[in-house]
Amino acid sequence: MDFSKELYVAKQAAIVAGKKVMEIYNTNFTVEIKEDNSPVTKADLASNTIILNKLKEVFPNYAYLSEESKDDLTRLENDYCFIIDPIDGTKDFVNRTGEFTINIALSYKQEIVMGVIYAPVLEELYYAEKGKGAYKAKNGEHIRLRVSDRTSNLRVAESRSHKSPKVFQLYEENQDKIEKYYELGSTLKGCFLASGLLEAFYKFGSGTKEWDIATMDIIIHEAGGIFRDLNHQRFKYNKADVYNKNGYYAVNKSENLFKYDHLL
Repeated sequence: MDFSKELYVAKQAAIVAGKKVMEIYNTNFTVEIKEDNSPVTKADLASNTIILNKLKEVFPNYAYLSEESKDDLTRLENDYCFIIDPIDGTKDFVNRTGEFTINIALSYKQEIVMGVIYAPVLEELYYAEKGKGAYKAKNGEHIRLRVSDRTSNLRVAESRSHKSPKVFQLYEENQDKIEKYYELGSTLKGCFLASGLLEAFYKFGSGTKEWDIATMDIIIHEAGGIFRDLNHQRFKYNKADVYNKNGYYAVNKSENLFKYDHLL
């Protein structure tokens, strides 16, 4: 199937939302705390409105799942569901690290078939469509993404704002294989792995949701990498329960996967 129209509109929506987000980024915005204890700003809400309006104008019959909108479970009856994170890495936005992204993915029959990640501060657009590869667009240039071939001297990453003792322990246990350790916010970790700049990152626990991983999933796979839950299963999307119960890992090659069963 062809999802080039969905990809085109999602790219445009992400870039327009990114411009608005950057306007707010450069002001003294306020931060509110949601019921789940996560932060939200008017930039999250403005981005959400822009993205939904643009997508719904072209795809009124698709379902929508967004971090900043009330969940409508009638989406479960629809084969097509856009999955949106208006700002992934709100803590990074608030702390002005620059490491936040805008994420739009499309699920078709519970599989991600298209994904867009826009990093407004970097002005980099990452995107992928099922079976057509992953790319980075910057300054009018579109570069095909491929994971690295490294099987030693690995470069690994962890979330800057959501530190994990288990990830720290895993990297400590494998320090003889690791050359460099990065702290990175949001789905930029997935973008960097797909670009060949990282070889692995891990997430333990059930703290993430579908919109946190959907775009990384397809971009990493289309770049030749591996993205799975910690039970080694591919993710399904547009589910009633949007939590990722079993964490996840991303690696460039299967032989670089660290042993982590003792940490589960």
